[in-house]
Amino acid sequence: MCQIYASTKPERYDSISHSLRIQGCVTSIRLEKEFWCILEEMAIAEDRTPSELINVLYKEVHQNYGEVKNFTSFLRTACTIYLARKSSMEDVVLSEPTLQPPLHSVSCNK
Repeated sequence: MCQIYASTKPERYDSISHSLRIQGCVTSIRLEKEFWCILEEMAIAEDRTPSELINVLYKEVHQNYGEVKNFTSFLRTACTIYLARKSSMEDVVLSEPTLQPPLHSVSCNK
């Protein structure tokens, strides 16, 4: 079973930094490529760019909790929650063929 994970190509977990503006301030966020791909999928599902999605998430978490202590960790967690909810929705679609929630798939070959 571990080979499923251990055989993952290193390109998928290489870290990539993206420079963007959050609430008007220029910053950079460093995440593994896989998380950038998931954020891109999430953005498409919300009809936004990844940068717009990240700004909305920052604003919402700041409104809910005030200080944002570790935003990159929050983004990784948001990605895993998105995947879990997506998987859950796919299970519903398989069991209830009349339900077709909008699930988007992105091929991340960057």
